[in-house]
Formats: sequence, C-alpha cells, structure tokens
Amino acid sequence: MSTFDFAIVGAGMAGASLAAELAPHAWVLLLEAEERPGYHATGRSAAFWEECYGGPEIVPLTLASGPYLRERGFLTQRGALYIGREQDSALLRGFLDRFSGTGATIELLDREAVVAKAPDLLAEWQAAIWEPACSDIDVAGLHAHYLALGRERGVRLETRARLTAAAQHDGGWALRTERGETFVAGTLVNAAGAWADELARLAGARPLGISPLRRTVIQLRTDPAPPADLPLVLDIAGGFYFKPEAGKLWLSPNDEVPSAPCDAAPEELDVAEAIERLSQVVDWRVEAVEHRWAGLRSFAPDRLPVYGFDPQVEGFAWFAGQGGYGIQTAPAAARLTAQLLLGQERDAMTEGLDAALYAPGRFG
Repeated sequence: MSTFDFAIVGAGMAGASLAAELAPHAWVLLLEAEERPGYHATGRSAAFWEECYGGPEIVPLTLASGPYLRERGFLTQRGALYIGREQDSALLRGFLDRFSGTGATIELLDREAVVAKAPDLLAEWQAAIWEPACSDIDVAGLHAHYLALGRERGVRLETRARLTAAAQHDGGWALRTERGETFVAGTLVNAAGAWADELARLAGARPLGISPLRRTVIQLRTDPAPPADLPLVLDIAGGFYFKPEAGKLWLSPNDEVPSAPCDAAPEELDVAEAIERLSQVVDWRVEAVEHRWAGLRSFAPDRLPVYGFDPQVEGFAWFAGQGGYGIQTAPAAARLTAQLLLGQERDAMTEGLDAALYAPGRFG
C-alpha cells in the first residue's frame, strides 16, 4: 500500500496545477477517473484569458496568473469587445463602474471605434467595452505543462482510478479505487470539478452546493470567414460570445443549464439558439456546423471558487467551484492553494490575493 502526503482527486487543470505546485514539498498522488486527464471541463474550454471574466472578485486571480502564462508562451493577445445596443447603455456603464479599480484595463468605445475593430457588426450594435489584454489560451499546452512539471517533481498519476471509498484512518485517509487499488494519504484534496459535492459526500464532508452548469460551444464555417484578427466578441447582456479559430468561428449562446455530473453533450435547441443569436449580430451565412460540444462549469452558491481546508473534516481540502475561469486563473489559484495547504508564506504571485474570499468556511 502506497502512502502519500496529498491525494488529489481529479487531474484536469485544477488537479494537475495543484499537484505540480505541491510536489516540490510533498509526496503527491493524482487520481483521475477517466482514461486520460482533462477529458471533461479542461478539454472543452473556449480557451480565452479575459480580465473581467467571472466578476471583480476573480480579477485578482486572473491578473496574478497573467505573467506566468505570458512568460511561458501560453497566451496570444486578441482583445475583447463587450458589445451593446442603444438599450444596453446602462449595462455598459454598469460594467465600467463594476470593474473600476480592479486593475482590469477597459474603456468605452463608440460605434466608430467598435466598427474599426469588428467591421461586420450590424448597425444596431452602437457601443462596446474594449479590453485590449484579452488573449487566447493554449489550454492543452498549459495542461500538458502542469502534468509534465508534476511528473518531473515526482507526482504519481493514476488514470482509470475512480475513487470508491475514502475513510479517515490514523490521522489520514485510506482510499480505494474502482480497480481495487488502495492508497493512504495525509490530506485528501477535492479537485473533482462537477463531481466535487459527490466526493465530499464520499469522504463524509458536507457538500457546499457546487452545481454543474452546461455550456455549449459550436464551431461554424461561415461566409465570409471571420477575420483572423477579430476580437473575442461578447454580448454585454450575456446572450452570446464568439471568436475566430483557425479560419472558423467558435460560438456559444452563453448558456448555463443545470446538469447532473456527467459526460456533457450539446442539445440541438442550444445549438439553434446560438446560430439565431449570431444572425442578430453579423450578416454572415452559416455554411456548416462543423463541430459542437458542451462542458460543465461548476459553481459554488456565491459563484466564487473554494480553496483550502474544510472547516469540519480534518485533512479534507477543497480546490473546486472554479466555474468557467479555472483555466485562466490556474497559476495563481494553484500557487495560493498549495501555500494554504502547506502553511507557507505568500510569494510575489499571491501576496495580493485575499484567501478569505475563497475559503470553504465562508459557507458556515
């Protein structure tokens, strides 16, 4: 029976990044239920780093992660436009007010400036919030980076290792997988994404109400093809977003459909809704839906992530509830959580982060 300091359940971006951060200081086991890491939310990301995504409380994590991602070549600058019509003027102003003072770089553009960046927008789209720093993320590259870093640092990765039993034993945890393998770990870390509350129940911890919400993305072939330098375009009212990808268009209706934890699949109604919304933004002909997929974005009740030790169950920790921003915040989130679990001091990346915002104990 193998013994570890930490057993992390889930080898998507969350688990892989945290394992890599913990590994220089501890023996780490990474348990993945699927045949390969990153099969669920990580492998289905819309792949952008956007300073305001997730709200003002997420901005510090995003900004703190930016240098790590840029310096290692995982970001390609694109820019983002939150577009609005005349009736959306209050939403645009509210957006500016909401993110004022967060450190995000944003400005309000009039129609002329908007068309200079997205010339095919229909006339009714009169203004936009411009975010110049928005970038595409090489999600697969980042995930592979953390898995490789963990491997170099001694992380043991077990795939097809769905956890079936977790019992406290001698100040730690006795763990068993569906293949009958057994492990012992001092701390059990919940990085199980959509399955986070299920894992909590298995370990005897109180579920926090982390809810999976389905998000649909489709790849379209359009005539004309979207300009390669088109920014990420988002509806200020939350109805859609789209961006170019290798000559095609990635489009989402920005849906959030409650779902049980599962291998998510897109619904035809959501695909049709996305295309209908696109027709109200640009006059492009959709020639084909080339690909469609869906992923589960998991949120705590207050829509903030959950990092740190459970306040009631000793040796049980959370790294979950990261919604749709878990990729873009991975470096800072993993570094902060590793420091919390190891009892370490903050460093330059994490010194400006308020860990209390994300603590499991905030739910009482």
